[in-house]
Amino acid sequence: MKPVVGVFKSRSDAQRAAAKLEPLGIPKDRINILTPDVTAAELAQLPTQAAEQPGMGKAMGATVGGAIGVAAAGSLPAILGSILVPGVGPVLAIGIAGGVLGALAGGAAGGAMESSTTEGLPEDELFVYEDALRQGHSVVVAIGDNETQAEAVRGALEDAGAESIDRAREVWWVGLRDAEKESYQAQGGNFEEDERYFRCGFEAAQHSANRGKSYEVCRARLGDLYPGTHEREPFRRGYKRGRAYSKH
Repeated sequence: MKPVVGVFKSRSDAQRAAAKLEPLGIPKDRINILTPDVTAAELAQLPTQAAEQPGMGKAMGATVGGAIGVAAAGSLPAILGSILVPGVGPVLAIGIAGGVLGALAGGAAGGAMESSTTEGLPEDELFVYEDALRQGHSVVVAIGDNETQAEAVRGALEDAGAESIDRAREVWWVGLRDAEKESYQAQGGNFEEDERYFRCGFEAAQHSANRGKSYEVCRARLGDLYPGTHEREPFRRGYKRGRAYSKH
């Protein structure tokens, strides 16, 4: 199975886009929405027992609400769950029943996707979702049966106004670049020449498996993911800065 992700400016835009996926043959329980646009009434309907879960739930924050059946706006009946994302607060997960975001409501799925039949959401993209939510945007995750269906979903989400994850990643970096450039050059570095390695290290520190861990602790894993590059000084400096950023 193939997950496809789109970022939308608002919850209503995300819900309208999600409704357009059903005619493509995507089951409702494979259409998921994450949104920071949560009402007090919705939160009141959720269980309040906090628990840290594996997968995406752990990567993005503690689960603060389990799953409960409710009626969501739009045509998609939903199961709601809530997670606590640092810097965002409660984030509502709509449509998580049986879907890729099950970890957000206490399941075993999530960033690493434990199902052998599903290609999971890359763990090195989780920080992009977090930043989108932090900016007040909503995220749609839909699961296609194969690449052909996934391409149809991508097209539908783009037609509905979605920003791709690649674009969201670029926007995230643009927002950080000037400050990182100033800091790097203040230490005598050539940012224009070293940026690609520095950024690679900065992003590596956002990977859910590396978060909060030192370069030395993650060195072997980094060597597997970024062979050769991980030993460059700009990469190491980027990782150090990225680690500091992930704690903010």
